[in-house]
Amino acid sequence: MKPYVYLTRKMPPAIVEKLERECRVSMWEKEEEPVPAEVLAREIEKADGIYCTVSDPIPRELIEKAARLKIISTMAVGYNNIDVDAAAEKNILVAHTPGVLTETTADLTFALLMAAARRLPEGIDTIRNDEWGAWVPFFLTGQDIHHSRLGIIGMGRIGEAVARRGTGFRMDIVYHNRSRKPEAERDIGARYVELDELLETSDFVCVTAPYTKETHHIIDKDALHKMKESAILVNSSRGGTVDEDALYDALKHGSIRGAGLDVFENEPIRSDHPLLSLPNVTALPHIGSASEKTRWKMAHMAADHLLQAFRGEEPDHVVVKPSS
Repeated sequence: MKPYVYLTRKMPPAIVEKLERECRVSMWEKEEEPVPAEVLAREIEKADGIYCTVSDPIPRELIEKAARLKIISTMAVGYNNIDVDAAAEKNILVAHTPGVLTETTADLTFALLMAAARRLPEGIDTIRNDEWGAWVPFFLTGQDIHHSRLGIIGMGRIGEAVARRGTGFRMDIVYHNRSRKPEAERDIGARYVELDELLETSDFVCVTAPYTKETHHIIDKDALHKMKESAILVNSSRGGTVDEDALYDALKHGSIRGAGLDVFENEPIRSDHPLLSLPNVTALPHIGSASEKTRWKMAHMAADHLLQAFRGEEPDHVVVKPSS
């Protein structure tokens, strides 16, 4: 019998048909609404493979219900929504989609940096609200990007790609990572510094680190206090890397100049989120990898991982491998 795959979100016909050639496929038929937990709990009991997204929690209690599950394939680079320890204990593969979204996410990260620095959302609102009047010498003055210092927390693929974009603006690039990156230092001209120095001296602090226990709230009250009053924080990693209450206080009281955020601790956020009440926040709905080409590549890669596992092959990008 063909393996049974459950898709937690409505996917394009090309992806479904690709899987149906080798699998029995069922799918949550809504694109903008996550699969209810009770539905996923029912499906995971009988599935050989789960095709999920970054917004689908797959905790231990769900994984323990799996009777025949061989692989969880997520259409994302991050996998903190999946209890990988529980998966490992049950010899369930977990695969993700790294690399393919690097350049697209770096584009978005730098776009956030530029929009926050030059106050683009405020400018757009000024026109939309018919508030554009006579020329004023210091109206909507922002912060220069060129020749400023860019501090990158997390020098993985995306961090390096953001750094490369910074070189085009003649930025002084420093980074902090759990290990040194000699190639990046040589090829990009980035310089490794301790986290405190990065926070204290950077004009722009970009968080591109994966979300882990070690990076949870790496930007907290103390970190924000160390940053320059003129600094701008950009987060395109995961919302949990930033303490949002502390960030709100820092922005409201002028401890830092602004923030560009593509991610939040609890997504999706609503219009009454406290950070959205501040004019110095540029906020986006977690669209770092949202270019058509990149999302198609991610969708195909997630499907390929399932098919590879069912053929007895090792998926190309595995987070958790079976112990035997």
